[in-house]
Amino acid sequence: MIDLPLVARGKVREIYDAGPDRLLLVASDRISAYDHVLPTPIPDKGRVLTRLSVWWFGQLAPVLAEFGASHHLVSATDVPDPVAGRAMLVRRLEMLPVECVARGYLSGSGTKEYERTGSIRDVALPAGLVEGSRLPSPVFTPSTKAEVGEHDEAIDFAAVVTAVGADRAGELRELTLALYRRGAEIAADAGIVLADTKFEFGLAAGALVLGDEVLTPDSSRFWPADTWSPGAVQPSYDKQFVRDWLTSSGWDRVSPPPELPEDVVAATRERYVTAYEKLTGTTFS
Repeated sequence: MIDLPLVARGKVREIYDAGPDRLLLVASDRISAYDHVLPTPIPDKGRVLTRLSVWWFGQLAPVLAEFGASHHLVSATDVPDPVAGRAMLVRRLEMLPVECVARGYLSGSGTKEYERTGSIRDVALPAGLVEGSRLPSPVFTPSTKAEVGEHDEAIDFAAVVTAVGADRAGELRELTLALYRRGAEIAADAGIVLADTKFEFGLAAGALVLGDEVLTPDSSRFWPADTWSPGAVQPSYDKQFVRDWLTSSGWDRVSPPPELPEDVVAATRERYVTAYEKLTGTTFS
């Protein structure tokens, strides 16, 4: 379909060689959960992820500039016709081996670890928090960057220092939290709680560059602000809906995942599109 060499195939993306210093990132309609790629695609998902990432790169450019950083997007229009609308031409980077997770609220695996230890790795949290609680301030809880079929593992800050050096680790933490705060402000203005998100960074000429996707329903937890109520799993505009259905289906998370029912597919697409429209203030078509 694309007359370019395939570099890598991820859970939801293909990456193609587009020249000496360029890559083409193509977002598919595949959806993953619990480290498995599900057999049922979500229509228009790739377009939503691409359009929303492009929009966020523009919104976050001033924050990046404050840190002497930039983003990897070159163009979302100068791409091959077969993948127009769901592909980005980007700079080729030396990617750092860390997923930079920022949390402003307690949810998911963070809740489970907090209930066991009162912290998330080396980040101590106050007593009395529950699923959905807002944290006193956003926290940096990085993880490993797993291959397809493997599981991301939470790591402490010392592991980030080991992986990239003390100075770079400090830069990653500060920039991750700054980007999260700005994203949370923009989301709040749109009536959305940005509970947590992950960023990926690379290097170009020694400077940090924000890569991959940014603040999408695949990489973030988005909750309707008007229904936020700590103490239970929150309604969401992200793939938590799919995770919840998989859990209720009885799937063991080891065997091949089941097909998604049509109503789950339609409801998931609606959530992705709603997140896009509320955040950007534009209609998805």
